[in-house]
Amino acid sequence: MDWVQILTLVGSNFVIFLWLRSEASADRREAAADRRDILTIIREIKDEQKDFHGRLCAIEERNKK
Repeated sequence: MDWVQILTLVGSNFVIFLWLRSEASADRREAAADRRDILTIIREIKDEQKDFHGRLCAIEERNKK
């Protein structure tokens, strides 16, 4: 192999490595945002369950009287 071919091969591998690294970082940022969204939804579901349970208890108390 000629030196130009070796340098081209090594250079292209290095560029591909840098590109993949930036893509992986972008994927991690998106995953973190998705995780935050999911946690927000879970908290809202828990709050709704507590509220529903409170309303259900109030209805049961009214029906007992």
